[in-house]
Amino acid sequence: MPYEFIMALPVLLHDLTKVFGETRAVDGISCTIEGGELFFLLGPSGCGKTTLLRCIAGFHEPDSGTVHIGERDVTNLPPYERDAGMVFQSYALWPHMTVSQNVAFGLDMRKVGSKEKKQRVNEALEMVQMTDRATFKPNQLSGGQQQRVALARALVIRPTCLLLDEPLSNLDAKLRLEMRTEIRRICKQAGLTGIYVTHDQKEALSIADRIAILNGGKIQHCGPPQEVYLRPKNKFVADFIGETNFIEGTVTDSATVETAMGILTPEECRFDAGSKITVSLRPETINFEEPPIGCPNVFDGSVHDTIYLGEVAQHKVTIKGLGDNTQTQLKAFDLNPRIVARDTASQAKVWVHARDVILLAE
Repeated sequence: MPYEFIMALPVLLHDLTKVFGETRAVDGISCTIEGGELFFLLGPSGCGKTTLLRCIAGFHEPDSGTVHIGERDVTNLPPYERDAGMVFQSYALWPHMTVSQNVAFGLDMRKVGSKEKKQRVNEALEMVQMTDRATFKPNQLSGGQQQRVALARALVIRPTCLLLDEPLSNLDAKLRLEMRTEIRRICKQAGLTGIYVTHDQKEALSIADRIAILNGGKIQHCGPPQEVYLRPKNKFVADFIGETNFIEGTVTDSATVETAMGILTPEECRFDAGSKITVSLRPETINFEEPPIGCPNVFDGSVHDTIYLGEVAQHKVTIKGLGDNTQTQLKAFDLNPRIVARDTASQAKVWVHARDVILLAE
């Protein structure tokens, strides 16, 4: 029997602000999270992501602004009246209760009848594949199993949205990978709106529908993972997501960029001639095979200090610039590498596709 949920509702934030002393932890955030979307809040420690989630959950009352779940204004409602399920970083399971009793806790608080309670607990445990552990105590479970129980406890109340506060941070690397896909499967199978806080970039990139990058209490960029990674809106986002090389430059009259390593030609340029900008080149976009005929961004490089990892090599590449004694050092990732230059430098032509030359405001 399929698990029954209230229809997934959008979450609307309007000019939300939360201040602690002199710190504006959430600074005028407006955002719409679509119904059924798995939406990630990502950023460094202290950026405001957990505070924002707790404002949505009702654990913090904002100083200004509103939170709507669907058409309901829930800004001033307590957590238990918001119909939102919460999954905490610490799992927060009762050690003296069985798995079933832990999952049923929210239903007990809502005074759900015993017959319906049993049915809903069984359905929630089935969804997280923990039916065979129903009579176990938390200390008899692995970390991944405890996290599944915490998910079932949030799901059993049939929430309009699911809020997850760094739910995988206490798991080892292998379990984190396994639980990433499980959380996405559960949210999509249930048709839930999921709002997920993490500082793990790979976690966000691998399963999010959209990602909001926060810094200083503000959203720096909000979009699908591929857009955020490949077309970051500013230098902070480019630096925070993955690795990149930053090169200072000046836009020329022909919409190319003059840099210390030479002229770079982007696929698109939204800056006026004379603008001082920063070029972002991702390490994996630096190519070592023969460049295509007519490729504009080709340079003579010295490859050195290789870290060889089998399927990939991490190189340092030094490119002699146009002026005397000018050099630019880049980090490059080479998939299925043919160059390994550990103790002796190797000369090579390197090139970058125009679409991978990303221009950012300084």
